[in-house]
Amino acid sequence: MKKLITYIVIIAIFITGGTALTGCYVSSKVANKSGAQLWGENCNRCHNAPGPGEFNNDNWDIIGTHMQIRANLTKTEVDKITEFLKSANN
Repeated sequence: MKKLITYIVIIAIFITGGTALTGCYVSSKVANKSGAQLWGENCNRCHNAPGPGEFNNDNWDIIGTHMQIRANLTKTEVDKITEFLKSANN
């Protein structure tokens, strides 16, 4: 029975890509990218990304939270992207 449970856990980790184990880890690829780079790479994948001046800072926070869930972005990615988008409003 213990072997069966062990196999099930290993299969679950394999299927989820190990995100349960590395979900809080920020890869060096993400850590070294600017918000502008992440915005260009991620936001145009699914739609025409709005420009930095199209929304106010409060709206960018809301949009960032929504897209974190919708586009499966990490908190670090969202923080960098929203920081970049907000910088146009200052």
